Amino acid sequence: MNLDALYPPIEPYETGDLLVGDGNRIYWEQSGNPDGKPVVFLHGGPGSGTSPWQRRFFDPEVYRIVLFDQRGCGRSTPHASDPAADLRFNTTWHLVADIELLRKNLGIQSWQVFGGSWGSTLALAYAQAHPDAVSELVLRGIFTLRRHELEWFYEGGAAALFPDLWQEYLEPIPPLERSRMIEAYHRRLFDADPAVHVPAAVAWTRWEASTVTLRPDPEHVAKATEESQATAFARIENHFFMHGGWLREGQLIDGVDIIRRIPAVIVQGRYDVCTPMMTAHDLHTAWPEADLVIVDDAGHAASEPGIQRALRAATDRFAAL
Repeated sequence: MNLDALYPPIEPYETGDLLVGDGNRIYWEQSGNPDGKPVVFLHGGPGSGTSPWQRRFFDPEVYRIVLFDQRGCGRSTPHASDPAADLRFNTTWHLVADIELLRKNLGIQSWQVFGGSWGSTLALAYAQAHPDAVSELVLRGIFTLRRHELEWFYEGGAAALFPDLWQEYLEPIPPLERSRMIEAYHRRLFDADPAVHVPAAVAWTRWEASTVTLRPDPEHVAKATEESQATAFARIENHFFMHGGWLREGQLIDGVDIIRRIPAVIVQGRYDVCTPMMTAHDLHTAWPEADLVIVDDAGHAASEPGIQRALRAATDRFAAL
């Protein structure tokens, strides 16, 4: 992964665990300038967790950078790879409440909210619930969990571009169940038997990891499909998708009036297969005040050079606000 477009690596100056209720603790960290402009990074998935390189989208001399692992993944506990993990209290609105609790616990009045993929969903949901807590929005790879977005990627639309990879995604599911892939995977991912849920989790995660970049990235696929990480990722993601993110159809695009005044940049890869540009286009049509930056040589992943440059430009632009 080439990260030359980003700031140099940095280490956190503070880490901790926040008790958020329902038996959950979330890992959080702060890096950069303790007296700087606050920004919170919302990772994708849901269920992927954060990585150290994600601190590098922000000028460490300017920003007070907050990263945290959402419920059930990364360094947060209990981990969703545990068959006994209870996901009933892991919903969009639980995560929105967690973000707000973290803000208050860190003594932050308002902060920039930066989120890509599922992180863009969560950023929009949080901003619409707490607009006064958000100074700016930087969004990438827009995803709003509308039914046709889910059907495109998980029910067969994207198979037109990746038929070979789609065949691998189909393998854990018997032919008679393939008309409802999200539901069929749900039954397997939440089976208590590791011989059932682990292969399903790896297949689910491999499909996504193999298609998020414009060019194949075997290193990313290998890391994403490590069994424990893949199991948590696939379970949490599938759990959210089975429930439509606990969002009314079209809710996040319909709700842009609440956040219209917030300065925002939308970064979208032209060849994003995971969260196609149709959703970014729909959001921008409803919200023309937000700047839409289309990266013509990129897919979905934030690690792609053109996406990195566009996101860094956005955070640099907002640094002085």
